[in-house]
Amino acid sequence: MTGIKERIERVFEQNLDSVLELSHRINANPELAFEEHETSAALIAVLGEGGRFSVEKGVADLPTAFVASTGSGDLVMGLCAEMDALPGIGHGCGHNTIAAAAMGAALALAPHADELGLTVRVFGTPAEEKGTGKEIMVNRGVFDGTHAAMMVHPSLKDVVIPQLRASRSWQVMYTGRGGHASRPWNALNAADATVVAQTAIGLLRQQLRDGIRVHHIVKEAGSAVNVIADRAVVDCMIRCDTIDEVDQVWERVRRCFDAGAVATGTSVEYTSLPSIYREFRHDPDLASVFEKNAKVIGRTFPDYPDKMFGSTDMGNVSLRIPAIHPMLSYDLPPEDGNHTAAFAAAAGGPEGDRFVHDAGLAMALTIAEVAQSQSIRARLLAKRNR
Repeated sequence: MTGIKERIERVFEQNLDSVLELSHRINANPELAFEEHETSAALIAVLGEGGRFSVEKGVADLPTAFVASTGSGDLVMGLCAEMDALPGIGHGCGHNTIAAAAMGAALALAPHADELGLTVRVFGTPAEEKGTGKEIMVNRGVFDGTHAAMMVHPSLKDVVIPQLRASRSWQVMYTGRGGHASRPWNALNAADATVVAQTAIGLLRQQLRDGIRVHHIVKEAGSAVNVIADRAVVDCMIRCDTIDEVDQVWERVRRCFDAGAVATGTSVEYTSLPSIYREFRHDPDLASVFEKNAKVIGRTFPDYPDKMFGSTDMGNVSLRIPAIHPMLSYDLPPEDGNHTAAFAAAAGGPEGDRFVHDAGLAMALTIAEVAQSQSIRARLLAKRNR
């Protein structure tokens, strides 16, 4: 296997132009959760070209999800390609670059998979932003038989082991009684219920542990100033270190929403939304190997005092099989971070291209090194995954 990393890098560089073109194409045509039909088709077309990968489409009964495989080795390593975009912002989390980096790594490894004793799998994972597609795929056995998986996410920092947190969402609906705003005494104002609830949540925050986040947005609260709203809808997300803590905090937050109903005489209903992001369990061996290879490429990993990021359904995968989710940066000002239009634009430009190169090559070299490490390989092979 002399020089196999050099050979992998050469193949990676040979494919880079086509991989970057794919990234730009996905960025220019953002698709929302579970609607990533063109994105999924584009990824599958590249992987399936010339029979390089065998592709199973529509896995887990999700039309845009897929698994592409190459190699016949006993060590099965996965690369996750996220596909969905954000409403109104596009690829403000850079999923086009995440998918392209996974493609670059997979294509570079493919000619060497058997030599390394590898089976390489690319998981096309829909609905990371809303709907947690990986949770569905995990629960339906798509990741079974895979020994480890990885992906790299763009951000404004280079961090090998970011703090990725659990979260869950609910929808709250108040029902009141409408009326003319000039004669409001017989009405029950559902919009007022949201104000009471938000005030109560604001007061509750002083009693919550550091780092706990309660996000909410009023989606509906009337349509005309001279009409008392008979219906109001709020979406609420809670973010904590673990999913158990999320559920505990929800019990307190729910009482704040209850208060809105009590104060206004309206009724309230709660619906648990399907998105569930579990806490992330980083594999230290994989993280260490990734860091070493990323540093060789030129990335540095400062010891930031704040390594707290958002939530990801890759955490759901990490609780089933060994996994990593490093962050590599775009060079942007703080106000242009994730989930902004500026970040989406950067994902389709030179900063996105730099990320695709560094993340894709680092993952390819990491998987190659893991395959050649007797100790890590033995540990992963010994770990049973249903």
